[in-house]
Amino acid sequence: MTYAALLRHLALGLGLALLSAIVVRAMISLRVMDTPEARKAHIRPTPKGGGVGIVVAFLVGSLLLYWFAEFARIADEYFLGVIAASAAIAAVAFLDDLYDWPFTVKLGVQAAAALVAVCTGIYVHNYSLPFLGPIYVGWIGVPMTLIWLLFTTNAMNFIDGLNGLASGVTLIACGFLAFIAAGSGGPFCYAACGLLGAGLLGFLPFNFPRARIFMGDVGSQFCGFMIAVLGVVASRFEGVAMSFLLVPTLLSGVLFDVGFTLVRRGLAGETLTQPHRGHLYQIAQRSGVPAVSVTLIHWGFAVFGGVVSLAFLRTPPEWRVAVPFATLLPQAIWLAVVVRLARRAGLGRWG
Repeated sequence: MTYAALLRHLALGLGLALLSAIVVRAMISLRVMDTPEARKAHIRPTPKGGGVGIVVAFLVGSLLLYWFAEFARIADEYFLGVIAASAAIAAVAFLDDLYDWPFTVKLGVQAAAALVAVCTGIYVHNYSLPFLGPIYVGWIGVPMTLIWLLFTTNAMNFIDGLNGLASGVTLIACGFLAFIAAGSGGPFCYAACGLLGAGLLGFLPFNFPRARIFMGDVGSQFCGFMIAVLGVVASRFEGVAMSFLLVPTLLSGVLFDVGFTLVRRGLAGETLTQPHRGHLYQIAQRSGVPAVSVTLIHWGFAVFGGVVSLAFLRTPPEWRVAVPFATLLPQAIWLAVVVRLARRAGLGRWG
């Protein structure tokens, strides 16, 4: 990439960040309010729907890429599939912000949006594994990709409970993935990460450390869905064995928190679709850790995941599968700290 091209990309990113900020400011004026509840961390009514700015910036940027940027071209059906699927998930999530649909309804509509992406060919159909080489999984890749898209979409939605947490983690993941894609023959992934990151840059100053507006489901579900789609795109990096592990490594903090919480609640016989405040990040905040500190810790997890991802690329292919497990060490330490804090705070079973 030339210096002039990088400057053009940065200029576009700054323009889209400004567009995102303008839309976010307009959403504050509309005052679609998020009222306090027992399971929420905020104590006063706060506008929500700030994620609309992220969505608008991403879609405008995507259309500009489609029309003018030959460097990021991929097959039309894939490109249009990303745009259509992202618009669909954003529309569904915004309606959820307005009408607060039951989880089962949201999941059904999310599945429909994910099918839009998969039906245009955006799914993992082969895995490159050490000692075995490429393994073609054919149609089995469709349900596997759907599960990944739905789990990651909802994981980011679940983790969006403190100012700047979900948006900051996604921004850091986009930065590392864009850097990796630029050096791995993934121009579309590089560009899409830049667009999503620009939208987040425009939103984040309105949300962290003090929230003038929340992302809402339109932001958290959109970010989760898009980073999951980009994980599928990254799985096709040429010459990068096991690149399907890159985005799970970048999102290790989010995926560990949500996965652990689901398992813990399932073993306790709790209804998994029932709203709760039992995620590790919520327990830490309820145990006395300042919300800003919890957010910064999760940003640290994202940075560590990025460093591990860079180490992953520099590890011989036969040993790469072990590298992402390094992200479990800070998660294990965090889990032990949160459990100890919860016991001191008398939270019992973390209900």
